[in-house]
Amino acid sequence: MHTSISEILKEKSLKPSRRSLPCLAQSQTHPINLNHFLSVPLSPEPKPEVEVLSQSISTSCNLLPPQTEDGKDHYVEESEATTCETRADESFLLQKPVTRAKLEARTDSLQGKNPAGSSGLFFRDGKKRIDYILVYKKSSPQVEKRCTFEKNLRAEGLMLEKEPSLTNNDIMFVKVHAPWDTLCKYAEQMNIRMPFRKKCYFTDWKSKTLGSRFHLRCRQIKSWLPRNPMKLDKEALPDLEETDCYTAPFSRARMHHFTINNRETFFSNSTRSRIVHHVLQRTKYEDGKSKMGINRLLGNNTYEAAFPPHEGGYKSRHPIKTHGAQNHRHLLYERWARWGIWYKYQPLDLIRRYFGEKIGLYFAWLGWYTGMLIPAALVGVFVFLYGLFTMDSSQVSKEICEANTTIMCPMCEETCDPWTLSDSCVYAKVTHLFDNGGTVFFAIFMAIWATVFLEFWKRRRAELTYDWDLIDWEEEEEELRPQFEAKYSRMERVNPISGKPEPFQPFSDKLSRLMVSVSGIFFMISLVLTAVFAVVVFRLIAMEKFASFNWYFVKKNWQFATSGTGVCINFMIIMSLNVVYEKVAYLLTNLEHPRTESEWENSFALKMFLFQFVNLNSSTFYIAFFLGRFAGRPGKYNKLFNRWRLEECHPSGCLIDLCLQMGVIMFFKQIWNNFMELGYPLLQNWWSRRKMKKVGGGGPNVENKAQLPQWDKDWNLQPMNAHGLVDEYLEMVLQFGFTTIFVAAFPLAPLLALLNNIIEIRLDAYKFVTQWRRPMPARATDIGIWHGILEGIGVLAVITNAFVIAITSDYIPRFVYAFKYGPCVDKGHHHEDECLRGYMNSSLSVFDMGELKNSSQSRYCRYRDYRAPPWSSVPYEFTLQFWHVLAARLAFIIVFEV
Repeated sequence: MHTSISEILKEKSLKPSRRSLPCLAQSQTHPINLNHFLSVPLSPEPKPEVEVLSQSISTSCNLLPPQTEDGKDHYVEESEATTCETRADESFLLQKPVTRAKLEARTDSLQGKNPAGSSGLFFRDGKKRIDYILVYKKSSPQVEKRCTFEKNLRAEGLMLEKEPSLTNNDIMFVKVHAPWDTLCKYAEQMNIRMPFRKKCYFTDWKSKTLGSRFHLRCRQIKSWLPRNPMKLDKEALPDLEETDCYTAPFSRARMHHFTINNRETFFSNSTRSRIVHHVLQRTKYEDGKSKMGINRLLGNNTYEAAFPPHEGGYKSRHPIKTHGAQNHRHLLYERWARWGIWYKYQPLDLIRRYFGEKIGLYFAWLGWYTGMLIPAALVGVFVFLYGLFTMDSSQVSKEICEANTTIMCPMCEETCDPWTLSDSCVYAKVTHLFDNGGTVFFAIFMAIWATVFLEFWKRRRAELTYDWDLIDWEEEEEELRPQFEAKYSRMERVNPISGKPEPFQPFSDKLSRLMVSVSGIFFMISLVLTAVFAVVVFRLIAMEKFASFNWYFVKKNWQFATSGTGVCINFMIIMSLNVVYEKVAYLLTNLEHPRTESEWENSFALKMFLFQFVNLNSSTFYIAFFLGRFAGRPGKYNKLFNRWRLEECHPSGCLIDLCLQMGVIMFFKQIWNNFMELGYPLLQNWWSRRKMKKVGGGGPNVENKAQLPQWDKDWNLQPMNAHGLVDEYLEMVLQFGFTTIFVAAFPLAPLLALLNNIIEIRLDAYKFVTQWRRPMPARATDIGIWHGILEGIGVLAVITNAFVIAITSDYIPRFVYAFKYGPCVDKGHHHEDECLRGYMNSSLSVFDMGELKNSSQSRYCRYRDYRAPPWSSVPYEFTLQFWHVLAARLAFIIVFEV
């Protein structure tokens, strides 16, 4: 039928989205511009084509004996004669130019083959598309529930067809198809926004004519410039029509308004899966208020799995450039998940169309975070190179390397000997790499960067929300979790919003469970602190052993040996406790009995973040703010359990210990995470294929994976983890904390994060496309609770970096010496090297070793502190320089925070 603009204006208009308002205003003023779009003929009403399906007289759900035809087994199930929608007239389809090579390839691939058998995406008739797959075991005792559930699904308008597995004789697949009428019915109920007219852009013809020459010149100049290699070719991606259309909630009464060029493709595969999932969630399997939904059937093992199918294979024998993409999955693999295009931008619109807005937003955030790391990594590299080039010319390093006559006090009181300050020359030079004048600038830069990153992400998210038509979308009222309903089914109250009775959790019960959960959290945090205390004790023991080691090389580099072994042991403890934390967080979250799935996910995510954040950063906080602060002085050292002397910092500072801690943990943790994300699923899938060949008993078809139907291939893939995107976000948020909180001590952290994220994007893409079953496409408008966590980390980063520079770094003591005690105090010039001359001698105090009980030596030794010498009137008391440094540190913290 043809619809004119006058007919549309006479009728009651649709409720448009905000995106359509400009276009509607223009269409009423300049209707000529819309004639082209509104005059497109819609598909005529299809003639009902009755498809005769095999019927069963029995009303039971059991399968009849298989009927043999052409050597293949076909299972007959109970069904009714249904009406199958016909395809739209070919004259109304949008035709696109196709190259001869593509046409020949498609002809060769389809010649003499059944499309249903080759791809496994359709029913046996080759017409009905599979929208969802249910998997159950024939040996499962839950036959009655399954039969009732499937009968109710048919009553809701869905079509079902069963197929046995070719790899496991006990597995049966239920293919689910949603006809056109069912899709329209539930699309209207779910208020799914569908395209109803093309975007139109009106410009004044005068300005367009006058500016045409200018725009032509600009295009010519732009064509001479080199093309951005990071952009994907537009020809390589399909024309995503829904991104170029205005949308409105679907309505069957106003169906002629919508751009229905082809009924087969009007609802995308992800939208069809969402609609079928909506039906599966609300279909009963027994009498009772809470006896409904596929989630409960998965929980009681009625079904083994439920998932939407992939759109075919992700590889092709023919190159994509000459023959085109076979399906969206193949296109995603070639233009997104393949390692060869690691430098390209992500096709976010295609990701969103295949996996849904929730996963699309995750990859959009990950890509935005990775792009924002580029300036941070460059500045960090420049700060590191500045320290590298000035390492040999640093006045502090020179004085330490030339201090051949400066005797330092022993590191232990019994078996250790005094040592020469010049022995730690290498340690002092390495310290200068990360503790130099550029450290303060980099800390200020990263504090600003963290804030700018979050603000720019808000803007980017708003753009995506508009482009993906999520501005007016409101999350549907979630159904209650089965565990919540089972626990509080006897306690009901009327929902003030819906007006319907629903299970209710009393406040006293909720408070008591929350208190138990909080107690569990504090217990696990105390366990983390206990592990950190154990590492501290190990460092104290290792310090004495390495300082008195017989091997001279180890004895000379006892600082590196102590820090290195302590970090490695700490890393192993961290990775071991992470496994325990996940199980405890899962247990505590279930103990709280959250009302909905989103509440459960938010609660679980918060617990996991708290556990792992404390686990990763507790030892780092100890090194940054406690190491060497309470060691005491020679002759009066503070000891742990009156046995082990507390660890003290190197004369050049404690920052290198913090840097080593961060570098080792960050490097090894990223390697472990990447292995667990890709290596572990690869091993699992390989083992599944190996078991399938040995024990499957599926016949010769099992040997050739290409002959398996798509539902069998997807069943052999790994399901998406039960926590959804929690693990993906958690890994990146913890990395964001490492990149910002102590970045002043490790300027290369943004660079390591950037390199990891470049790999992470392709790892996740490869995992989603090739190793995981297709997740249910879900909608979302933001990244959820993680945005608030990121904002909290940004605030904490500003505070910790101020304390790292003021307390951990030696920047403030050097600054005070240069402007108060150095040789440049009475001079006009302030060159760093000249002003710091004598700084090392000023920062070391003197101790008389003759005061020790078991020492007969009367010579003096030096130690790191600002104390009076033994021959003064107030020996070993803090000097005025100590108070000046302390005041400067406090002043710097206040100024930095402001």
